[in-house]
This record gives sequence, structure tokens and C-alpha cells, in this order.
Amino acid sequence: MKPALLDKKLRYPRSWSVLPSGIERKAIVEAELDEITQQFFGYHLVKVGNLSSELSLSKCSIKHCVNMVAKEHENASMRSLSRDMALKENSVDGFVLAHELDFAQDPHQILREVDRAIMPDGDLVIVGFNPLSLTGLRKLVWFNSQSLLHEARFFSVPRIKDWLHLLGFEVTLVRYRPYTKLFTARPNNILIRWCQRFLPQLASVYIIVAKKRTVPLSPIKPKWQLKPKFSTVGASIRAGNLNSEKPQN
Repeated sequence: MKPALLDKKLRYPRSWSVLPSGIERKAIVEAELDEITQQFFGYHLVKVGNLSSELSLSKCSIKHCVNMVAKEHENASMRSLSRDMALKENSVDGFVLAHELDFAQDPHQILREVDRAIMPDGDLVIVGFNPLSLTGLRKLVWFNSQSLLHEARFFSVPRIKDWLHLLGFEVTLVRYRPYTKLFTARPNNILIRWCQRFLPQLASVYIIVAKKRTVPLSPIKPKWQLKPKFSTVGASIRAGNLNSEKPQN
């Protein structure tokens, strides 16, 4: 398994349009997140990165959505690095990371920043490329080295889930979307429906939904008391023994 921390900085996509079939991927992710984010609750939602900031999320129940990007972007609400977020602790009710970990030099640090800024029971959505898909196999093709997908990290779902569990997140939902156009350009084709039913883990994109869990540290005082198994020696007995050993004049 390759380490998560890289020495070099990866090329970062400015928009969905620079990715292969990016516009189609964006539309499918938006449709899935519209349904998922309807279940969110809170006041503030942060969409991290260029790709996340382009998602409309028109049906999200959290109305105050902030687009956080590192550089100037037409959809930016605030400028901040994802690895060093300009956010207070426990101040955000939800985060959306669309392929942010796939192009991150240190994905662990991004998740640590999310864990620092998210509220208890806050929601986190991670969209990533599936390494087991045909899209993941394209990364191994040498003549495709100029594509941005060749730069993507392609972390597996079990690996992302392990990272989240270590930070105290509970994974509540995992979905796989969509399938590659090498099969067909029609999204409702019978082959696509068959793959979604029997081979969901081979889809090109996965969506992980997790919730931040906190355990209260309120100690409960026990009502019982420990009874000692020994009995103390009375002072009168000790005094008697001392008097009996006193020498006679």
C-alpha cells in the first residue's frame, strides 16, 4: 500500500470540465448529493475545493453554503487551504469533499482539519475515484500520463473508512456511481442497471457519507461502596500491650 503523504504536489483540477467526462460526472454527483443532503441538519455547510464549489446542491436542507477554495475561483466564497482551514473549532455542520482527497498531497491533514472544524453529529460527504473501476485502470496506462486522472490518488473505500473511523466518524452510507462510457453512453441501459445491481464495487465513482460521533466524558459516581476485608485494631488493645511490656522499677 502506497503512503498517503507525498513529497511532490499534484496537479489540481480547476473545474469539472478538465476531467474526462467531467460534465457528466458532475451531473450524476449533483443528483446523488441532492438526495443525500436533504437529510442534513444545521446552519453552515462548507464545500471544500474547486470541484465541490461547482456543485449546486439546490435541495440541501442547510441553506448557508460556503465555497472554500485555495486560489481565485468564480464560485469562491472564501479563500483557504484545505490542509489549514480558516475555520473555528466545532463551527461547521457539514462538509462536502468532491475528489479533494484524490488530488491532495496530504489527505490525512485535510481530514484532521475537517474533524477539528466539524460540529458533533455533523455530516461529511466524500466523493472519490474507485481504483477497482475501468477509470482506475486508465491510471496504469502509460500513454494516458497527460490526463489529470493519471495524477489522481484513487484511494479505496475500505481505506477511507479506516481513516474516518480513527477520527471518530461513523460511515452511514456508501454509494457507487456512475459507470464508464466504454460500455454505453445511455445511463439507463440494461447493462448499466445490471452492473449497479450485481457489481456496484466496480463503478468509477464512490460517495461516502459519515457522521461525527462524540462520546460524553461525564463520570458516573457508583452508589456502592467497597467494604474493607480487614478490621482495625483498637487503641485500647495497643495501649494495654504497651503497658504490659513496661519494665518494673
